[in-house]
Amino acid sequence: MILDANKAPSKRQLQIALEIRSIAQDFFQRESSGASLITVTRAEVSADMHNATIFITVLPESKEAAALDFGKRMRSELRHTVMKKLPVKVIPFFEVELDYGEKNRLHVEKLLREAKENEK
Repeated sequence: MILDANKAPSKRQLQIALEIRSIAQDFFQRESSGASLITVTRAEVSADMHNATIFITVLPESKEAAALDFGKRMRSELRHTVMKKLPVKVIPFFEVELDYGEKNRLHVEKLLREAKENEK
């Protein structure tokens, strides 16, 4: 079966992704050292529910590499936490990535705000 990357996610995929995002946010908030603020911005689940990607943002930006490393190290524990809290047959394996989409959106917003201020 060939998967179409342009195909919209199913309602079930979206529901599972929202639940995983919430569980992951609680997990990272509880497990992190507090040296940085890790925010789970979104989660994406594959059509077969076997894989999921957790997207995070980190403040301050100087701690991104350490936070991403922490997220990748904690994937197994996160999977066990999801297994306990999410009543589904298949628990996905997780990847953790920085959310560059959110980072770019914030940058564009900042540039627009600066341009507006310079017009005055």
